[in-house]
Amino acid sequence: MGEHPIHNLMKISMENIKQMVDVDTIVGNPVNTESGDTIIPISKVAFGFAAGGSEFESTTNTNSDQNPPFGGGSGGGVSITPIAFLVVNQQGVEIKHLEERTHLYERLLEQVPKTVNSIMNEFDKDSKKGE
Repeated sequence: MGEHPIHNLMKISMENIKQMVDVDTIVGNPVNTESGDTIIPISKVAFGFAAGGSEFESTTNTNSDQNPPFGGGSGGGVSITPIAFLVVNQQGVEIKHLEERTHLYERLLEQVPKTVNSIMNEFDKDSKKGE
């Protein structure tokens, strides 16, 4: 018994999606600027895939050795959205987000050391007053 027809539908669709999405799609190729900075684009990639089919009873073919008629289809889609840029220069690495909500957590994490330092400074002031 050979491969089921749905196998070919799925195989072709997945091969096409694979050609569209690779690692360079998510982390783009670096771009060097005249000032010596290197800019690397970062994208969010989402894709969906669906396949389906059905075998039909044949009223004209009573030979059980043949496969019944098959009808099916498949499809897929890809969405690529740029979300940030990594900027690498002599000062270090900085991430520039394109959406405000994307880096909310990052900003919160950046504030933690500042808040801890501020609290520690207040404790140091209080302990020096008591001396």
